[in-house]
Amino acid sequence: MSYKIAPSLLSADFAKLGQEVTEVIQAGADLIHFDVMDNHYVPNLTIGPLVCEAIRSYATVPIDVHLMVKPVDRIIPDFAKAGAGIISFHPEASEHIDRTIGLIHDQGCRAGLVFNPATPLSYLDHVMDKLDLILIMSVNPGFGGQSFIPEALNKLREVRSRINQSGHDILLEIDGGVKVDNIHAIKEAGADTFVAGSAIFNTPDYLATISAMRKELSR
Repeated sequence: MSYKIAPSLLSADFAKLGQEVTEVIQAGADLIHFDVMDNHYVPNLTIGPLVCEAIRSYATVPIDVHLMVKPVDRIIPDFAKAGAGIISFHPEASEHIDRTIGLIHDQGCRAGLVFNPATPLSYLDHVMDKLDLILIMSVNPGFGGQSFIPEALNKLREVRSRINQSGHDILLEIDGGVKVDNIHAIKEAGADTFVAGSAIFNTPDYLATISAMRKELSR
């Protein structure tokens, strides 16, 4: 299995975002994770399509857009046009989940569904064949720098089992409190794509940090 590391721009230096994107990709990032919060679905306000468009020329890897907004459908075409490669959303933010997944695909992007710590996995029952990514939140969404919620490991194991049984090629992403000293345990639970914000951007050497993560993933 190949593992992907997706640094979260939420923890980057916004005064030099283009440079941060370049440096973290040079350090080995496979994706750029782009957190969108609306101060409505989650209690914070972050960045929108204009910022996504601004970093597009710096991002030589796919931009992985995580929409924490409600309602979600209206904004999806804007992010597709701005350069998103993957667009993920929360089932609670959509009136019609199947339709939202279809909308993302119609815009030429891969589609992901996101599960908060207390969101039941039953939302997967009828859409597994349409998803490209499943994102398990190991913190409650809204802020960077939170601690990993251990119960997320059980959720990862269950989703990994569902993916394997489905026979579909679906990325299993984890977001929240991922760092060098727990990434191996998270991998063992079934994740293949790892979002890390402060664990990367709050260190002086992005290459050393991502290399340390890869070393943990390889054992």
